[in-house]
Amino acid sequence: MTDDATATAAAGGTLGYEQARDELIEVVRRLEAGGTSLEESLALWERGEELAKVCRHWLEGARARLDAALAGPEADGRGPDGG
Repeated sequence: MTDDATATAAAGGTLGYEQARDELIEVVRRLEAGGTSLEESLALWERGEELAKVCRHWLEGARARLDAALAGPEADGRGPDGG
């Protein structure tokens, strides 16, 4: 497993898309507001990267599900009657 995949799995193990998105919005708000130390800013940026990966993972999964649903039974070669 790559480092990115490991980080995404660890961060995404308990976070749903909406939770990750909302936390990411808060991280961005805090970074944009300024007033944090360099160390805190770096920690926030790293957390934001993890959260973005979690969101991307959820969105890619949703896209795959939509693509599969739109392809329907024709995609598996069985045709619309299932046989």
